[in-house]
Amino acid sequence: MNESLSQALNDQLNFELYSAHVYLAIAAYCSGESLDGFANFFIVQAEEERFHAMKMYKFLNDRSKRATLTGMETPNNEYSSILEAFEHAYLHEQEVTRRIYHLSDLALNDREHATMQFLKWFIDEQVEEESMFDSIINKLKRIDKDSNAFFMLDAEFAARTFVPPTNA
Repeated sequence: MNESLSQALNDQLNFELYSAHVYLAIAAYCSGESLDGFANFFIVQAEEERFHAMKMYKFLNDRSKRATLTGMETPNNEYSSILEAFEHAYLHEQEVTRRIYHLSDLALNDREHATMQFLKWFIDEQVEEESMFDSIINKLKRIDKDSNAFFMLDAEFAARTFVPPTNA
């Protein structure tokens, strides 16, 4: 693996950690609004992003490349609504997808087959992530002012847990 691909993977590792930071900030917003189920949803999402970062950390080490950590910018901590928070998260996931595609393009150009295979998991994951956020946004728009449906969704998210995939 050449140094430019290694650096790009390190950049993504750090962006995955930043993603966890983004989702923890949204969880804090939800907690501040007394929406503990929504907060749990984003806490679990943050755990998932840290898992993604550690996959990249391990892959770099397995390829005899050093993982390097950098600082990160402050995430948004204020939203006008839960819908806005989810829309922000969806846009963030679209950025992650763009970045993963860029990594795939670099690996393909370098004919770095091991990295191409490694990134396939992330590409599949991003399809799931974007679909999930899109679906939740559509639900939030449909329930709009129906407080019963809103609190049912909050209760559903309270039960969400993170279980690392066995095929990862």
